Amino acid sequence: MDNIAGSKSSLTWAVHISVAALVLLWVFPTLGLLVSSFRTADQIYSSGWWASLFTQESQNPAIRLEGDEVQDGLFYVIEGDLFPTTDATISAWGTSSRDPEAFAPGDVAELKDGWTVTVDVAGDFRLTSPTSMEGERLPRVFTTAETPPEFTLDNYDEMLFSPSTSQNMAKAFFNTLTVTIPATIIPILIAAFAAYALAWMDFPGRALLVAFVVALLVVPLQLALIPLLKLHLSLGIGKGYLGVWLAHTGFGMPLAIYLLRNYMVGLPRDIIENARVDGATEFQIFTKIILPLSFPALASFAIFQFLWTWNDLLVGLVFLIDSTGDTTIMTRQIIELLGTRGGNWEILATAAFVSIAVPLGVFFAMQKYLVRGLLAGSVK
Repeated sequence: MDNIAGSKSSLTWAVHISVAALVLLWVFPTLGLLVSSFRTADQIYSSGWWASLFTQESQNPAIRLEGDEVQDGLFYVIEGDLFPTTDATISAWGTSSRDPEAFAPGDVAELKDGWTVTVDVAGDFRLTSPTSMEGERLPRVFTTAETPPEFTLDNYDEMLFSPSTSQNMAKAFFNTLTVTIPATIIPILIAAFAAYALAWMDFPGRALLVAFVVALLVVPLQLALIPLLKLHLSLGIGKGYLGVWLAHTGFGMPLAIYLLRNYMVGLPRDIIENARVDGATEFQIFTKIILPLSFPALASFAIFQFLWTWNDLLVGLVFLIDSTGDTTIMTRQIIELLGTRGGNWEILATAAFVSIAVPLGVFFAMQKYLVRGLLAGSVK
């Protein structure tokens, strides 16, 4: 009784597994980016994000001893805690990078000039010397310790409120909105008219135009960048917001027309014919009947176009002037962070998650329209 209406297909399990695999492929990197944005640089370097949820034993970077010196009998003593903000449990420690696990908690290490140092299991240390240690360079201690899960908001504090970083990110955020919103609205307005004409208006060459639009879908974006930039320069548009809006409109137009035309051609013919019989013009049919009925398809393309333009880097680099930094978009700003901060991965992870927060919000808010719009164009 397979493949009969009302019965489940034998491939249902394969569909479920495929969907689960796609969801995991999408969720795990996003979750890793979110978790990494709440970790310190040392944690990111020492272990993967999946280990941050559990107590873990790891070798920590060297910690140079510091503290106030006090005199205790014949010795000068400095005491302190290696991990004042965490509840670490030390299993081994050392004073040299060549042997970072030379001592067990409680052992006493002999250093230069009669100096001694000991570290207990909780990370408390005691450094002693027969002479004053004022002005001396204190030794470093390497530790191997079990540390509980630890998360911090310092990365977001630096990203959003630090004067040196937040100003650039805020400017990049609004620049990205300036690019994305018009680059989403303009192609929808134009494509809706074109899709209606290709779906419901009879004129010579309509089928060829539809085939031409489908052919444009496979044109590589990189192939058209330089010719389009030369066209902009010859027309006097140059580099700027107008240029990037027109570029995104041109690159998004074939998909917009294709999706909207497929949706509109599936609308009930009787509604449109009755409107024509009642004397409605094509513009009235389009604005009062077609557009309200096509909202799922319009929303579907709007999501695609918004996500693409928000995450775009290539078109922004080619069509936006960026020498002054006044038009830097977020994807470019993240690259700047990579160039100036080197390996500060905790800042990069935070910046990357901030940049995807808006697309995620848009997607989850309008995902039901995305599904309805795509399915409506494929099921007749």
